[in-house]
Amino acid sequence: MEIIQQLINGISLGSIYALIALGYTMVYGIVKLINFAHGDVFMVGAFIGFYSITILELGFFPALLISMAVCAIFGVLIERIAYKPLRNATRIAALITAIGVSFFIEYGTIYIRGAQPEAYPSNVLPSETINIFGLSIGSQSLLILAVSLILMMLLQIIVHKTKIGKAMRAVSYDTEAAKLMGINVDNTISATFAIGSALAGAAGVIFGTYYTKIEPLMGIIPGLKAFVAAVLGGIGIIPGAMVGGLLLGVIEGLVSGFGFSLWRDGVVFIVLILILIFKPSGLFGKNVKEKV
Repeated sequence: MEIIQQLINGISLGSIYALIALGYTMVYGIVKLINFAHGDVFMVGAFIGFYSITILELGFFPALLISMAVCAIFGVLIERIAYKPLRNATRIAALITAIGVSFFIEYGTIYIRGAQPEAYPSNVLPSETINIFGLSIGSQSLLILAVSLILMMLLQIIVHKTKIGKAMRAVSYDTEAAKLMGINVDNTISATFAIGSALAGAAGVIFGTYYTKIEPLMGIIPGLKAFVAAVLGGIGIIPGAMVGGLLLGVIEGLVSGFGFSLWRDGVVFIVLILILIFKPSGLFGKNVKEKV
């Protein structure tokens, strides 16, 4: 029963990883950039949600929407200021810039508000316990999973059913051909950053309500784990990021269930090493031959 309990907790945690991983995979799919500042957008989202709840005295869902909106704008600003000038630069230059932006956000946050942690109020979401077949499942876990799944389904609808989604897929497939067809590539890339950052902001608020404690460097480990989830599923593939995130959460839950909770973080990177050795294209990816 303990293992099943940890499995349920792992699915809730995995849904948070999946939301962050979607931002990594969407940006990589279009501009072939690993946006290492993405974990810090998640952190900013957590703080915006916290201040919305404590200072503006809003409920969970209004705080979630505000956090998503602000993080979407923040993501577009990062793209326009830091990445757009490097659109035709080498990949290593863009990667180093992404790491620099990450440090700038982390220590900028510490400079503005200090390094002290904050705690989300415990009454943000109802914390009732539901008993199903002898299992005690928290209503928070179910609500978090439901919100995450709804956001993932909305993303699928945006990508496959809307005009901007079609533009994103076209740019991802062939940027030059998309330009010739009249698609505004710059706006499409900005929209991708906006959507990915909004999902990271939502993940930040969900994480804060679930784990309570937030602090300026909180985005580092979840950000790295979400990157592993994106690689596990096949980076650049949206369903892969969802499955990779959920799978990683389940693996962490099972490791804790078997009494190896100290190895939770280590196991994630063992998974990364194994996937890079045996299936570098990820679970959903296909091997692509490139001329060198």
